[in-house]
Amino acid sequence: MTRLLSMAFWGDNFWQQKPRLPDWAPVLFAVGIAVYFALASEPSPVLLFAIIALNLLCLTLCKNRDAILKIAIAAPLLVVLGVGWANIAALYKTAAVLKYHYYGPIEGRIVKVDRSASDALRLTLDRVVLRQLAPGQTPERVRVSLHGALFDFEPVPGETIMLTGHLSPPAGAVEPSGFDFKRHAWFLRLGGLGYSRTPVVVLAPAGHAMALARARMLISTRVQAALPGQLGAFAATVLSGDRSGLNAKTLQDLRQTNLAHLLAISGLHMGLLTGFIFALLRLAVLSLPGSARHWPAKKIAACGAILAGAFYLALSGGNVATERAFVMAFVGFGALLFDKRALSLRSVSVAAFLVLLLRPSALLGPGFQMSFAATLALITVYTIWCKKRWQPWPKWTQPIWMVLMSSLVAGLATAPIAAAHFNMVSQYGLLANLISVPLMGLVIMPAGVIGLMLMPFELEGGALWVMGQGLA
Repeated sequence: MTRLLSMAFWGDNFWQQKPRLPDWAPVLFAVGIAVYFALASEPSPVLLFAIIALNLLCLTLCKNRDAILKIAIAAPLLVVLGVGWANIAALYKTAAVLKYHYYGPIEGRIVKVDRSASDALRLTLDRVVLRQLAPGQTPERVRVSLHGALFDFEPVPGETIMLTGHLSPPAGAVEPSGFDFKRHAWFLRLGGLGYSRTPVVVLAPAGHAMALARARMLISTRVQAALPGQLGAFAATVLSGDRSGLNAKTLQDLRQTNLAHLLAISGLHMGLLTGFIFALLRLAVLSLPGSARHWPAKKIAACGAILAGAFYLALSGGNVATERAFVMAFVGFGALLFDKRALSLRSVSVAAFLVLLLRPSALLGPGFQMSFAATLALITVYTIWCKKRWQPWPKWTQPIWMVLMSSLVAGLATAPIAAAHFNMVSQYGLLANLISVPLMGLVIMPAGVIGLMLMPFELEGGALWVMGQGLA
């Protein structure tokens, strides 16, 4: 106890942790964002500016003083910056919201296609026009679920459509401290939600707008044509991020078996895709005559892997998990370009900081929390494993134990978050992931990547069949 209370003990531990201090910056920034969302009213901009200015002045005055004092000043500064940045982001997302129930014609451009909780096709529209509503009172975006007689309508992102439907303002939390959909909709700039039971009329074709979104839907259509049913819907989700083909039963089964993370284009998918492209390009360069002496095969392959990851990020729509995975892949392959060692924990902190800068509200969502919790837990355990050099079993069994350990660690790290957000705990997660993760790495993703590469030549059938066997 005396040792714990001694300043020497804390000072020694502080200096041992000095290389890790930058990794605490996104943690403090996230604390500030959480403080903002916990406030009952908007903070005073004058007060925030005064606190930031005072902290910056103190940092300037103690420029050559004790490092501990500088950290003691920088820590609250990062927290206040988090509060201020979340406030700015909330004000930037300001858009009109419906003030009453609306029924009538709805005109808009399709920007996203997915499915609702009731398994209905759902369209997100921008450039919205509503009858007898002034432009200043019209929501920037609305979301409409399609029920009833739709004839053979196949939505294409970029098309301008018209339908008749019901719209209502986004509702708030249904219980204290529950999920606040109204806040969620605010950051999506969704000002109205509803449904329609009437046919959809296409007013204008897509044109040249939203080419990536149309490419996503085209890939999804080709994949589902080669693999009909839920196999094709699962494959389309993994390769393009389009979930509109997945029905409610499949989603529920995946959640109950703790396999829903396979749908989110995250570290597993990004790592498998970029790693496969890296290995493929490196082998291709090394196979050229004289390339081993004249061409930096590793760096060329790293550049190709980064470009492939960027395309995958753009194609998938760029959710939180995908952004985190791409930043980590970019840092890792970027280190190869400069002949440096990639620091995994540092790449996680960089990814967290960038994601929070791009969308502070992501901090409150299960995607951000589960993605970073699993990644941090895996890196921590893997680092300890390597330092201790544990080898209690034969070397040939190490891949099996690593998969088992990864599934166990990731499941334990995300279980409390899943219980808090979804009111459920998976009972088969360890066994299901032990079977599915190797299949994803050895069969499904390599075959899917080959299928995507062959798709421009209309030769993807064989590769997608192999992918389908793995998914089945």
